[in-house]
Amino acid sequence: MRPMSDTPATLPETWPDEHGDYLFQYAYLRLRNQAAAEDAVQETFLAGLQALGRYDGKTPVRYWLRGILRHKVVDHIRKASREVAVDDIEGGEILGSLKFKAFGIPSQHPAPWKFDPKHAYEQKEFWEVFYGCMAKLSGPMAIAFTLRELEGLSTGEICKELRIRPNNLWVLLHRARTQLKACLEANWSRT
Repeated sequence: MRPMSDTPATLPETWPDEHGDYLFQYAYLRLRNQAAAEDAVQETFLAGLQALGRYDGKTPVRYWLRGILRHKVVDHIRKASREVAVDDIEGGEILGSLKFKAFGIPSQHPAPWKFDPKHAYEQKEFWEVFYGCMAKLSGPMAIAFTLRELEGLSTGEICKELRIRPNNLWVLLHRARTQLKACLEANWSRT
């Protein structure tokens, strides 16, 4: 490990001004709660300060801090998921979806998007609508979607954290994607 220089980027007192908004947006998108996102960013700055001696300078400070924040976000989601009883939710509908799989009835493919999601993804206003739609997802669906699509956890990791079976996860993700698509199409008018 090479010694760290005292460049402005590595001075912890500059982190909130230089990286605070970026880190907050990252955390807020995943946690959907302003107070939790603010806490995660604060914890990130503290952890970064404690680990500063191990920072080797190979990665820009912003992305090094984001890596720390990612772990803080996942820890928060894990803690929150233990407080939600996923097994009690939508049990009958899960059983119904499994019957479709068991009897070989093909699931319907979703209808095409009413707008071009790739183009919308690049627009700041789209993200405001997306955040609003994410906030409308129920707890278990939001947690499953966030862990899979935003944090990139595997099926096994998510099932272990949520204490559910892969089929239950599949149903939660399917419903989350369907609801997000409907909400986005209803609330995003730019094409």
